[in-house]
Amino acid sequence: MCSVVVNLADSRPSKPRYLIAVDDSKNTLREVVTAISRHLSTGRTTFISREEALLVRDLRQWEYDQLLVNLQMEASTVKDSFNIRWKAEAGLVEEISAVVREYKQTRGLLPLRLCVLGPPAVGKSLVVKKLCEYYKLHHLTIAKVIQDSVERLEKIAARVDVGEGGDEEEEEEDDSAAQDAKEMLETLKTEREENSGRYGEQYLLEFYSKTLLSMPCQNQGFILDGFPKTFEQAKTLFDGGEEEEEEEGAEEDDQNQPKYNKLTMPEMVFSLDASDEFLRQRVMNLPEKTVAGTHYTEEGMTRRLAEFRSLNEEDTTVLNYFDEKEIHPEHTNIEEDQSPECQDTVEKIKQMVGEPRNYGPTPEERAEMEQAAREERMRRERGEKEDRERNEAEEKAQRAKREAEWQAQLELVQAEEREMLEAKSLPLRNYLMRHVLPTVTQGLIEVCKAKPDDPVDYLAEYLFKNNPQID
Repeated sequence: MCSVVVNLADSRPSKPRYLIAVDDSKNTLREVVTAISRHLSTGRTTFISREEALLVRDLRQWEYDQLLVNLQMEASTVKDSFNIRWKAEAGLVEEISAVVREYKQTRGLLPLRLCVLGPPAVGKSLVVKKLCEYYKLHHLTIAKVIQDSVERLEKIAARVDVGEGGDEEEEEEDDSAAQDAKEMLETLKTEREENSGRYGEQYLLEFYSKTLLSMPCQNQGFILDGFPKTFEQAKTLFDGGEEEEEEEGAEEDDQNQPKYNKLTMPEMVFSLDASDEFLRQRVMNLPEKTVAGTHYTEEGMTRRLAEFRSLNEEDTTVLNYFDEKEIHPEHTNIEEDQSPECQDTVEKIKQMVGEPRNYGPTPEERAEMEQAAREERMRRERGEKEDRERNEAEEKAQRAKREAEWQAQLELVQAEEREMLEAKSLPLRNYLMRHVLPTVTQGLIEVCKAKPDDPVDYLAEYLFKNNPQID
């Protein structure tokens, strides 16, 4: 489209007044949807009739009309008059791989591929589980890869007996794949019977290879939990280059650059380390219900530790393989992590890996986060209110206590002052009682006897006449 605009600006044609810029594809909507599904989903599509489409609540009328339009157009002017280097002239279906790759790169949706290795009981699965929850990646353990692979084969094989609607070409492909899956299941059944319920290494590597190249792992990413275990397993799993896709015009890699399958090779490798004594002690401290039915018994732990150490003694270990490919493992000593559930190790890995590469939380997850935030805010507000009320009650009690103490202190001071005043007034009282009060009393008696017109002058005159002399 940019090339068309540039040519149009350069040539400024007088006619026609409009241009049609379309590619040469004549794909149907089903072909487009199927191509997108195969590269971004399971590859399965569902066909609905026009009548069923009308019942879709989220499909508006004008969208319904557009989906039913079948126009055959030709970009004659663009092809004949403009000098354009087409990048996807064959259309979306033919160039879907390049379109999907460009879509992921432009929006930063590149899959994240990690690998976590280490001895048994070091905490790999716990760390990987937390990382997968944070980055929304697929947690690949040996048991899960085997289970998912067998279930996928069983689901494909079931199509032999149960037909599914679709094009004849799709039905033929399904029948062929179903027959192959059925034969594979028979082979796996025989393999398990001959190997005490276990699958051979070649089948395990095949399971892993197909899982790593599956659309979920290629689109969202994955974390390998404790696998591969050996140099040869890693070489078989990652050295294949048939699935590599390079952008057009990309420069050829340097001859000295390590070669590996870029679609399956982990971007970062983390090795969790710990001593045998630490791991044995950790297993001994596990609850009995957790250990029951697992390999975490004394005998099983000793055997697994010995096997792990023997595989990691020489120079051809799985970590050496990644070193040779210039993907140097990051070592973490779990014995130094004293946080609950290895949270410090998880945070350390998050810092090295960076932010998630996805669209962020879904509407449901966002609603849960908002609800959790509201509940947290309400809990915090309740806590603050309770703290405030408690502080106010404590302050009130402290204030009442201080007032009571102050009142008691005041009464004590007043009592001391009274005692002091009484002590200071005692000599004066004695003087008055001995020298003043008798004369005054006698004077008052004389006033009462004489009953003068002016009692005060009479008393004063009496006191002057009868003033006692004090030596």
